[in-house]
Amino acid sequence: MSATRLLVLGGVRRFGRAHGYEVRRELISWGSDEWAHVNPGSVYHALRQLAKEGMLRAHEVEESDAGPPHTDYEITDAGRAEFLRLLRCALANVDVRHPEMLTAGLGFLTELPRAEAVRLLRERLDGLAVRRSSVAPRLDAQDPDDHLRELLGWWVHSADSAADWTRRLIGRLESGAYVMADDRGSPASGSSPAGSSPAGSPAGSSAAPVSLQPPRRRRTSTK
Repeated sequence: MSATRLLVLGGVRRFGRAHGYEVRRELISWGSDEWAHVNPGSVYHALRQLAKEGMLRAHEVEESDAGPPHTDYEITDAGRAEFLRLLRCALANVDVRHPEMLTAGLGFLTELPRAEAVRLLRERLDGLAVRRSSVAPRLDAQDPDDHLRELLGWWVHSADSAADWTRRLIGRLESGAYVMADDRGSPASGSSPAGSSPAGSPAGSSAAPVSLQPPRRRRTSTK
């Protein structure tokens, strides 16, 4: 899975139609260059590749008083399906090698119906339990004088902390926190209106807090 792919599809989807600079500016404003290693080159590459795959539709815009020539992008039905697939995987799967996937997924949490988001997070709890059970016996068997106990202990602690956080998020959702897709009367596969609440700040970042507010819709000419 690719956090850049999820972020670019989600960003274009939220804009409705946008050119590369707008998408890049928004993703960088979320701090994604730090927690997902998103850079301008990777954004433009993802836009072109997704258009090539039919996930985005490219519109060539000629030079005008409004600005120089550029390419606008809008998401296709196939792109919406891929966005939702990546979002669901990001929330449900435990991937210790790519923690940025969860962070990217949380930025679009409210694009899902409430019950589905809760179900995916419960799947994540199951994955965290499997992760913990695979490490804990090795920690118990480790020589007390071997410093590698600290590494195993960190993995167990991380799984426990992540599970506790996930349970609390599930509780907040079940209590009605946030405006989810079905609260807005929008199906998960359709475009969401502007102004929906972001999921929150990136998890686990040591940098100063950054905004994960999804891009605002803008009015654009389709001529």
